[in-house]
Amino acid sequence: MDLHSSLHSQGRDLQICMWNLAEGRKEVTESIPVGSVGFCNCSLLNTERSLLAMPGIESSQVYVMDMESKKIISSMTPTADCRWGMAMCMKLWQPNSGSSPLLFVGYEDGSIALWNVLEHRLMSSHIFHKEPVMSLDFDCENARGVSGSSENILNVWRLDEQQYLKTYKEQEIVNPGIADVKIRQDRKILATAGWDYRVRIFGWKKVKPLAVLQYHSATVHSVSFSDHTIPEERLLAAGSKDQRISLWSIYPQT
Repeated sequence: MDLHSSLHSQGRDLQICMWNLAEGRKEVTESIPVGSVGFCNCSLLNTERSLLAMPGIESSQVYVMDMESKKIISSMTPTADCRWGMAMCMKLWQPNSGSSPLLFVGYEDGSIALWNVLEHRLMSSHIFHKEPVMSLDFDCENARGVSGSSENILNVWRLDEQQYLKTYKEQEIVNPGIADVKIRQDRKILATAGWDYRVRIFGWKKVKPLAVLQYHSATVHSVSFSDHTIPEERLLAAGSKDQRISLWSIYPQT
């Protein structure tokens, strides 16, 4: 997303819309249909080119689209013996300049898989949850990721040198249900969106609980950190079923 002039939005109407926000405008310039009957947040990567990962038409299938040409450049489907169910969440990232983008996908059976996008190849997979994976995020500098489900467990995992997924740590929380997880850009703290109406903050290095933010009166569906480079101006936003968005200044110093 270009914060100065454009916005990408995804809704339950099976459309991804591109908005032109330049000079105060609020125009939908283009829309992309999403074929999946489920609801899985797409993942946008802006590096050497702009790529969008999205669920495919078939069960467990995922696509990656080049946003300039609007062409599908990769289609990744598990083999018939992988009964993972629908794709539930995903994270598109690129290890370094010139390398193939990689894609983490969380599935309905609790599995997380790592795909090589340009080679359409499954690199590794592992079952981390007993329930569908609702959300995930990844810290590429430390090769560690985090995921949540309807359980009361925050699961932290890692990639080894051979790009295999391994369990790192499980952190129990008080109430079940993690709708979203986000690692702040400075890799200092982690936020979770809870079904229990709460936002929880953890230290990312040791996954130590730091704070519980109580404001909302319904399920918190999403959390997001601002990417501002000035520590004092970093904010955390939380969106809830109660139709409110809360903004928090939380541990702003690096």
